[in-house]
Amino acid sequence: MTSPREHDARITVIQRELFDERKSKSQRYADLVIGQPGWWALLKYEAIILVCWGMPGALGLLLRSRLYPLLLGSCGRDVVFGTGVVLRHPHKIHIADRVVVDDGCCLDAKGTDNQGIRLGRGVFLGRNTILSCKNGDIVIEDEANIGFNTEIFSASRVRVGRKVLIAAYTYLVGGDHLYDRIDLPVLDQGRTAAGIDVGDHAWLGAHVVVTDGSRVGRDAIIGAGAVVVGEIPEFAIAVGTPARVVRDRRTPTDAGGRPPESAAPESDTSARSPSDKSDGYTL
Repeated sequence: MTSPREHDARITVIQRELFDERKSKSQRYADLVIGQPGWWALLKYEAIILVCWGMPGALGLLLRSRLYPLLLGSCGRDVVFGTGVVLRHPHKIHIADRVVVDDGCCLDAKGTDNQGIRLGRGVFLGRNTILSCKNGDIVIEDEANIGFNTEIFSASRVRVGRKVLIAAYTYLVGGDHLYDRIDLPVLDQGRTAAGIDVGDHAWLGAHVVVTDGSRVGRDAIIGAGAVVVGEIPEFAIAVGTPARVVRDRRTPTDAGGRPPESAAPESDTSARSPSDKSDGYTL
């Protein structure tokens, strides 16, 4: 019998933050959105957002490229911010060169002692993507491509590796609710987080869900609609709910995606053809 998991007190509960009667409305706003004390940080944020947050066209792109970096922890060259991009705790958001943050994205680095959000060089965030921290960290490595309406949530640490391709409507859930007791609502039982790691060059199909504590190996492919629970080995193709491995990409296949009868056993690496890239699965 497994012992009950314990609540991680570092993970915040949004209702308590929004309606904390010990703080004024302005204090609650500053805690949730600005993340820094003092009127200067608040006024600077409000002025920049007022001027360029929703401004359309080339002028809006120009203004945001010049003004948004003043709010961020660091920002590289040639970074593009679309209209309606929301920044929370922006001083904990670090962006490398040539990053695109499309319209309607939300970068929320909220937390009391976390490091926040780091976007590597050449990252693309599709429209309406949400990166949400609850005292956790999100790291997206160089040249990762995140499809529109994707959400990445972290109450611990979530890493997306280099040149990872994530299709639309995918959800990386870097946290979990406790539910051991039946005398309390799940909402009141606390939370826990183990983190998520997606290895370099992996491909996650549309509507994939990756649950807390999971690991996706490098060069793995997760089929559309799959739910990842646990570990997917490198170079594996996994499909279904929960996701199960159906093939190793390094194993040769025929045109229909089936191992040929003449293929050597998996242990016989001499018969494998690394140039055969046909996988036979539609994501």
